[in-house]
Amino acid sequence: MHYLPGEAHRLPGSRASFKGHQAHHFLFALEDGVATITLNRPERKNPLTFESYAELRDLFRALAYADDVKAVVITGAGENFCSGGDVHEIIGPLTKLDMPGLLAFTRMTGDLVKAMRACPQPVVAAVDGVCAGAGAILALASDLRYATARSRTAFLFTRVGLAGADMGACALLPRVIGQGRAAELLYTGRSMSGEEGERWGFYNRLCEPGEVLAEARALAASLAQGPTFAHGMTKKMLQQEWNMGVDEAIEAEAQAQAICMATRDFHRAYHAFVAKRQPGFEGD
Repeated sequence: MHYLPGEAHRLPGSRASFKGHQAHHFLFALEDGVATITLNRPERKNPLTFESYAELRDLFRALAYADDVKAVVITGAGENFCSGGDVHEIIGPLTKLDMPGLLAFTRMTGDLVKAMRACPQPVVAAVDGVCAGAGAILALASDLRYATARSRTAFLFTRVGLAGADMGACALLPRVIGQGRAAELLYTGRSMSGEEGERWGFYNRLCEPGEVLAEARALAASLAQGPTFAHGMTKKMLQQEWNMGVDEAIEAEAQAQAICMATRDFHRAYHAFVAKRQPGFEGD
């Protein structure tokens, strides 16, 4: 089932507006180019369901065509980020599925991560409290992560008899915190504290619990005011260059930068510099 804005059903390459978009299985708000996604089941520490997985996947896919979304914040309601897959609504039913059904589910969850990495907007995670299982993957798949000292991040798949290889964790986590540290977290399933996460580079900044969402939104807003086409190019290259040699990466960046030099934002920045004023970027 798809939960896309009506305009997103146009032909590929068309543009869509998210103004007034209503989400079904989480909260969605759009202000000044910043979309805020709030996982909203605080009584259960904001677990994911089959439906919320699918809606998040479809939403991030549709953001590739968004005219009015320049940056994204993902957070959880209450004092927790996300406790992972709902034990009763996901884990229980999974024990009754056959292999094709299980593979369809694991591919769907992986498609959510692919969609987050492929959308051109920077994604900022605002993490407080529990950030576990698939919730930890949502934070990992984001581009930037703000947290609190009391946040507890756990890739706890081995605790339920599964591999630490889930939703791209074995590819993404070592690139963020290093192979040895990633291996420890993925083998043991233990919790990583906020301080440890910041020290290891998983979290970009620690904030006070009452301020983490506001600070994440402020960061997203500053990015939304910047050269958003160029931000999208930066994100694309960060993703693509994982699979390139250095020479190929340098050539890819030469092409990417030449494309950015053809944008109006590049010209606006030059003229603003000459006039000794701040540039007004418009993303084109």
